[in-house]
Amino acid sequence: MHRRIRVRPGRAASVAGVIAGAAMVIIGLTTVTNLFGLFGIIWTLIAVAITVMHAINAFTEKGMPVYEVNVEGDNRREEDYTRQLLRLKQLKDDGIITETEFNMKKQEILAKKW
Repeated sequence: MHRRIRVRPGRAASVAGVIAGAAMVIIGLTTVTNLFGLFGIIWTLIAVAITVMHAINAFTEKGMPVYEVNVEGDNRREEDYTRQLLRLKQLKDDGIITETEFNMKKQEILAKKW
């Protein structure tokens, strides 16, 4: 089973991104927009977006991922086996199923692909 992990930058990197982004916004507003017109406006809007993204990562718990990783395997499957076996043992200990039934079902559970 695949599991997707979202990775976001650390707080220090995000704070540095906020500072750099804010500097680019200031440069965009004071210089680039005046010299290059439409390009300066686009520059400034991109700088604002970068600054906001890094601010969200730095100052909130949500954050925006920089990339995602797909991980093979799943620990939950092992937990399911353990839970099933413990439940089965409890049924045997409570006298609800016999030792033979317990062993048959245990072998069936263990035969499943982990």
